[in-house]
Amino acid sequence: MSEEERKFLEIVDLKKGFGSGETRQEVLRGMNFSVAKGEFCVLLGPSGSGKSTLLNIIGGIDSADSGYISINGDKLKDMSEKKLTQYRRKHLGYVFQMYNLIANLNVKENIEVGAYLSDNALDIDELLHTLGLYEHRYKLPNQLSGGQQQRVSIGRAIVKNPDILLCDEPTGALDYNTSKEILKLIEDVNKKYGNTIIMVTHNEAIKNMADHVIKLRDGAVRHNDINTNKVSAEELEW
Repeated sequence: MSEEERKFLEIVDLKKGFGSGETRQEVLRGMNFSVAKGEFCVLLGPSGSGKSTLLNIIGGIDSADSGYISINGDKLKDMSEKKLTQYRRKHLGYVFQMYNLIANLNVKENIEVGAYLSDNALDIDELLHTLGLYEHRYKLPNQLSGGQQQRVSIGRAIVKNPDILLCDEPTGALDYNTSKEILKLIEDVNKKYGNTIIMVTHNEAIKNMADHVIKLRDGAVRHNDINTNKVSAEELEW
């Protein structure tokens, strides 16, 4: 892997706080790390460690007070609002803890919403097969289980064929067995499509399936480790 690929996503001295005066709270305190192209990276830490704030800045939803994030050498802070919108639409996919599906659209239509945002969309029927949703493609969200709804949410994010898939506690609302199914699906998506995956979680076990583990505490990077003993999602236990 070239040095350029290794620094596909760079976070450099990133700082972010909220509030002012005595009530100001520093949430990110000078974070530094890089993520390689195609890597499965887990951001691990307790509530209040800065995980979601960091994910929102990577996603161009929020901006840092200082420092910067670059993707393929392009700094987000230098982008105009129009270019930032294009970056979010063309290069990012989001998977949230809550599925945020459109209630009156069926499974296939919910995924097509993501496809409309891309110039390079994946084949929807093939993706439905990969997601295990093909026979459910005409069902509405309220006719699906929680795990199936999260599969649709992943499909909507991945159909754009994004460079980066941002996953914010994607198994947080699911039971143990369904969580493992979703993690296996995200693992399969990473292998099949080669997207860089950045997953926020507080579940320690999930780090064992990642290529790269960043442990956060109090807004700072405490450990930055490459995982040389990766296990499959099916082998995880917690």
